[in-house]
Amino acid sequence: MGDLYALDFDGVLCDSCGESSLSAVKAAKVRWPSLFNGVDSTLEDWVVEQMHIVRPVVETGYENLLLVRLLLEARIPSIRKSSVAEGITVEGILEKWSELKPVIMEEWGEERDALINLFGKVRDEWMDEDLTTWIGANRLYPGVPDALKFASSTIYIVTTKQSRFADALLRELAGVTIPPERIFGLGSGPKVEVLKQLQKKPEHQGLKLHFVEDRLATLKNVIKEPELDGWNLYLGDWGYNTQKEREEAATIPRIRILELSDFSKKLK
Repeated sequence: MGDLYALDFDGVLCDSCGESSLSAVKAAKVRWPSLFNGVDSTLEDWVVEQMHIVRPVVETGYENLLLVRLLLEARIPSIRKSSVAEGITVEGILEKWSELKPVIMEEWGEERDALINLFGKVRDEWMDEDLTTWIGANRLYPGVPDALKFASSTIYIVTTKQSRFADALLRELAGVTIPPERIFGLGSGPKVEVLKQLQKKPEHQGLKLHFVEDRLATLKNVIKEPELDGWNLYLGDWGYNTQKEREEAATIPRIRILELSDFSKKLK
């Protein structure tokens, strides 16, 4: 009996927080140029630092733009357009992002698809203009390139990142090419639906199924689906999650907390 691993990308294979934060600042300047009047490099650096702290709330890349603007509005009273910005802290964002996001989207008059397209466009332009710097703003976690290269298991990537970016990073940073039909990126549907598709494929019958994620909320969504009871679930403790989330995960019987060194061994 073989193994099939469905792997999240950001926070499991790749630490992309530097790149996604810088891309979000670039995209925010395009979307809301007046916000950045009077914003100097020191304040920009502060925003990027805070983005590393709030990164666990991000499910889909475009949310980074919202976080950049919210952080700026929290810091600069004169540009505030959101009712939630005054007094908001990074702890507040970590605790309440699911409640804050629809409020600020409505108050700012933003649409998800438009922000997704803008975020993708800014990343494409950065890659086209300076691929080396774009790649360099990402890093694969230690041991991941070799684990992917020498994996004896069947590997799929299941991510909310656009597939072309995941593919470029795997090629450039790991020297690994994963066939496009094995990368389920943004637009492939919810991860629970992708897992259902994978387990139904005739060629996967008899394989042990494993799903590695760094977002506890995603794993809890899988647990809600009786059809997915056959999956072994893992929370990567090196990814974008908080101590509080790891402690909660430890109380859920279906979820195993996985360390990076054990993850690399599992794929071999």
